[in-house]
Amino acid sequence: MATPRLFRPAARLLSSRLSAPRRPAFPQSACAPSILRSRGYATEGGVKEVTVRDALNEALAEELETNPKTFILGEEVAQYNGAYKVTRGLLDRFGPKRVIDTPITEAGFCGLAVGAALAGLHPICEFMTFNFAMQAIDQIINSAAKTHYMSGGIQPCNVTFRGPNGFAAGVAAQHSQDYSAWYGSIPGLKVVSPWSSEDAKGLLKAAIRDPNPVVVLENELLYGQAFPMSEAAQKDDFVLPIGKAKIERPGKDLTIVSLSRCVGLSLNAAAELKEKYGVEAEVINLRSVKPLDVETIVQSLKKTGRIMCVESGFPMFGVSSEILALAMEYGFDYLTAPAVRVTGAEVPTPYAVGLEQMSFPQVDTILGQATKLLRL
Repeated sequence: MATPRLFRPAARLLSSRLSAPRRPAFPQSACAPSILRSRGYATEGGVKEVTVRDALNEALAEELETNPKTFILGEEVAQYNGAYKVTRGLLDRFGPKRVIDTPITEAGFCGLAVGAALAGLHPICEFMTFNFAMQAIDQIINSAAKTHYMSGGIQPCNVTFRGPNGFAAGVAAQHSQDYSAWYGSIPGLKVVSPWSSEDAKGLLKAAIRDPNPVVVLENELLYGQAFPMSEAAQKDDFVLPIGKAKIERPGKDLTIVSLSRCVGLSLNAAAELKEKYGVEAEVINLRSVKPLDVETIVQSLKKTGRIMCVESGFPMFGVSSEILALAMEYGFDYLTAPAVRVTGAEVPTPYAVGLEQMSFPQVDTILGQATKLLRL
């Protein structure tokens, strides 16, 4: 039986406490490999460790401070400080008119957010998980995404939809689906998926400032992960452009394109490829699912001649499928081997630990596919 909606936060917290000691398969370090120590930044001075949770919190606080039209609403965002503590301290700082707890009715509070955006405000609508955003899909797509086009460009809809998306340990099929491809297929929506703390802060601020709907797909397992943050990213004017990918690791032998938590796994696999085989894999962090930075992908493919996409979503009609299709359309002449994708399994996420581990890409999965592609 599904967990009653009334007890979501407590049930999820209890589940994570009970399951933590027996889950060695998904260490946080898998998301932040040692290669981060040598990663380049806008400025090298003043780098400090910041968790993704704190980076998101900082972005929200800065936008609430500078833009009086901005407010946050969602389940548990105020008095409870958010189910994942992303909104910690914001109620005390900005008050109950700008940090608003809602009933457990996604269609209702999402509709309120879209209506407020159409009236000229800049709401930030938090879903406890994007799996529950399915309750509000009509509001997101028909009411928000299509309005600008249907109004002939007259009516903007500045609303940000954010929350955890995709794989999370021990929550089974109804709390772990990846919706990157779902939202990425909708005209009128921009979709971003941060990996690092810099990604999280810069992309969320860009989403809040965008005049039309943006979906920010975070990952539950990354919230507590600390990443180095540059001095430039610590400033309140730091914003990342939507639609621009980042090369996290340069290389010449293989292009690996990934997003969200799978970026860390891909970097770990790239490090092993270098150590074991001397292969230099280039790892691209998409950051933005839509618009997609096709230029960066094709330029990398032109250099390496081989491309692999890594994501945690289902294999059919996914983000990887789209990227490989675009690689064929715009970079076919550069390919020296068939394009490859590494995805989640074609199965609803199991609850059992062993089956769960087999349902998502792991470092050894990526490494195995890469060695086949490179014929090592």
